[in-house]
Amino acid sequence: MLKQLRVTLKLAFYQFLKNRNRYINDKNFLIIASLMVGISAGFAAVILKNLVHGIQYLCESWFDVRFENYLYLVFPLIGILLSALYIRIFHYKTLYDKGLSSIIYAINKRGAQIERHKTFSHIITSALTVGFGGSVGLEAPIAVTGSAIGANAGKDLLVTKSERTLLLASGAAAGIAATFNSPIAGVIFAFEVLLTEVSIPAFIPLLMASAAGSVISKLFGTTSLFSLTTNDWRIQNIPYYLVLAMLAGLLSVYMMRTTIFMESRFNKMRALFPKAILGGGIIGILIFIFPPLYGEGYSVIDKVMTGEQNSLFNNSLFYEYKDHPWFIIAFLLGIILLKVFASSITIGAGGNGGIFGPSLFVGAMLGFLCYKLLSLMGMVEIRLQNFVAMGMCGLISGVLHAPLTAIFLIAEITGGYQLIIPLMIVSSISYFITRYFEKYSIYTKKLIERGLITFDKDKDLLSRVHIKSIIEDDFVVLKPEQTLRELVEAITHCRRNVFAVVDEQHHLRGIITLDDIREVMFKHDQYDKIKVKKLMSIPRYTTVIEANVSELMEKFEEYSIWSIPVLDDEDRYLGFVTKTGVLNQYREKLITDKELE
Repeated sequence: MLKQLRVTLKLAFYQFLKNRNRYINDKNFLIIASLMVGISAGFAAVILKNLVHGIQYLCESWFDVRFENYLYLVFPLIGILLSALYIRIFHYKTLYDKGLSSIIYAINKRGAQIERHKTFSHIITSALTVGFGGSVGLEAPIAVTGSAIGANAGKDLLVTKSERTLLLASGAAAGIAATFNSPIAGVIFAFEVLLTEVSIPAFIPLLMASAAGSVISKLFGTTSLFSLTTNDWRIQNIPYYLVLAMLAGLLSVYMMRTTIFMESRFNKMRALFPKAILGGGIIGILIFIFPPLYGEGYSVIDKVMTGEQNSLFNNSLFYEYKDHPWFIIAFLLGIILLKVFASSITIGAGGNGGIFGPSLFVGAMLGFLCYKLLSLMGMVEIRLQNFVAMGMCGLISGVLHAPLTAIFLIAEITGGYQLIIPLMIVSSISYFITRYFEKYSIYTKKLIERGLITFDKDKDLLSRVHIKSIIEDDFVVLKPEQTLRELVEAITHCRRNVFAVVDEQHHLRGIITLDDIREVMFKHDQYDKIKVKKLMSIPRYTTVIEANVSELMEKFEEYSIWSIPVLDDEDRYLGFVTKTGVLNQYREKLITDKELE
């Protein structure tokens, strides 16, 4: 009876969805759907943060801050092993990809479709990783979870591809908004990082979802991450902010390259548990030497901002040196440089987390370092909170290639917009310096280098055209020893203006075009004297069946040709690919995409 009722309700629901235009228009339906997605993503963020804080409390509640704690050597290892074990048991049949790169790929290549397990699995693995001290952030897992909630809601609600993409972005925006209590930054993050085009109608659903996420976060008592209140700024300090911005840009480049390098090295290790043990052991040692590397690091930032700067040395081997100014400088420098290794190894070894949190941490420590150096040099009217805020802004702008997100996020979490002008300066300078060395963000760099996505619409469409589907094999094939007479005879029976010349093994020896034989076509006395091999020419360009069609179009333009021979791995002739054929396929893909939107 219960089963029959469930089936009946399900059928009624789908019947309503198919005929929903009778009851509610698309615009209002999408707003309501995005609101529901935002509420769900907000709950997911609250659950994840509470899980992490609960695990951290259990792990750290008995620490004596005056002494080093050897449990730091094993806590991260436990978290990474548990995360790896969960993946092995429950997701061994599927590729368990992490980070926002997978979401960007889903938007660009998979029609905004995301596996349903990502609505909860990233909460579990990231809670275990970060709760036990993994040196990464929770923002990427929250954004992935919110995106999965939005994408699967769109799938269940039978919306179009473009509407599903918008619901996906709404989930991500709500997750970020709930994490930082910053709804505007959540919306801008969705546009800058996930969506390649700014659409004014998309703002309303995103704003609704982002606001809903923030409301849920506040409703369940989630406070701001930092007790960070910035002050007004002095124009005389702009030179110092410029120096901070340049350092943030260079540090962003270091952070991106180190992260990608370390993750790639660990990804080459196939054995899951040995990799987790090795990575967890390294993380444990790093945290034992530098305890501020434990977890997200937001509590460290908060304590530094509230005047508890000596807390950096809690549970550290160097506790007795906490009052030595120059030792603090060296300690801060070590934290900044090693946080990048700790976060990338945590992810590479099997843990789950993101680079967003580490970027904020490194930026805050950079701002603190600059403040300490300027203070030691006797500079006056230098405010610690301002420098920390701008350091975080510079790293987010550089690493994520998201200057607007950086500006509005820091402006919101610092409780006002007093620093908006210096934030704009630091964000843009850091972004341009990073962009000079690294054209793409840390989320898109690997995808673009592997040819998985492109933000050029034409190239994206062409990348989905395969030579195998457009190869034309109805061209006349000639042998080198055939005569002009046979060639002319072939011309009279075909509509092509190019001919392939192959040997007995079908290897391509050359091509002949009508332009090549125009002068001799009507010399009848030469028909049996001139051989094909005397008339053929070497093709200006050849390709293989696995070639990239986008690059092929560039060759059509470069060599001013309309036909390119296609060869196999042993240089045997397979056919021709023509510019007309490529353009026809491009047009079909374009029409199909429009129909799916």
